Amino acid sequence: CVGSWVTYGLGSESANLPGFVVMSDPKGRGLPKGSAANWSAGYLPGVYQGTYLRPQGEAIDNLVRPASLTESAQRNELNLLKQLNGLHQEQHAADTELAARIESFELAYRMQAAAPEALDLATEPKHIQDLYGIGDEQCDHFARQCLTARRLVERGVRFVQIYSGGMENQRSWDGHSDIEGNHRQFAGETDKPVAGLLSDMAASGLLEDTLVIWCGEFGRLPIAQTGDKPGRDHNPHHFCAWLAGGGVKGGVSYGNSDEIGYKSVENRVHLNDLHATILHLLGMDHERLTYKYNGRRFRLTDVAGHVIQDILA
Repeated sequence: CVGSWVTYGLGSESANLPGFVVMSDPKGRGLPKGSAANWSAGYLPGVYQGTYLRPQGEAIDNLVRPASLTESAQRNELNLLKQLNGLHQEQHAADTELAARIESFELAYRMQAAAPEALDLATEPKHIQDLYGIGDEQCDHFARQCLTARRLVERGVRFVQIYSGGMENQRSWDGHSDIEGNHRQFAGETDKPVAGLLSDMAASGLLEDTLVIWCGEFGRLPIAQTGDKPGRDHNPHHFCAWLAGGGVKGGVSYGNSDEIGYKSVENRVHLNDLHATILHLLGMDHERLTYKYNGRRFRLTDVAGHVIQDILA
């Protein structure tokens, strides 16, 4: 996924927080279609997969060290565990999943110092919480995630991915029926928090070197599905994404559809082009960012993709 490739290319700015963090729907609507595979590392070593924050209860287990365990005692335990894991890893040197698991123990220890503070939204001024929509029943959950994302980025996390909605159909933006009610609901949940995030980051200057991306995996057909409250089926032939901040030209609309919104016909952009542009904006050449797996060099953009120059500031 994109977050894994970005972390692979840039590393993490923080030694005490993950390079790639994922947040899913906290309203009991499930994980996105595909579950944790959405933030897996794919061909890359497992250490580059996303760190998942649970949407309800404690975001991460055992972030607070038990009172009975001193810091030095815990460090001694982890040193022993690291030695034993190292002996085991020597026998499985090619197992990147094992290497990632071992590294996760060390990261979890370091996160005990940094993560509780980063995730504590109570320290934010009330006017900032209000700006995002915290306390607003309709959007409070997404507002908290957007504010958390800003705090993580400020502290060196390279890539934060937030999912709006859950699995499919009425649990997400997948409006096969009652598309008007569906989209009003999810737009209402996300509009104010996203606007607050952009305004907050612009005011602090953080938006100048942070790229914000809003995107789904397809659009909706211009033809209604039948029913009392009609919806629309998937449309992979034409859909849009928006980008803001970090090197993007504001106020630009690029590309266009046919007269009914079914197919892209003007300045058509492939997903590989979007990925190439994202990597370019983050300072990487999509053709040179490669990883060798089973004898072949893989890229996020596969064998295609070009940077969309017209949207660059």
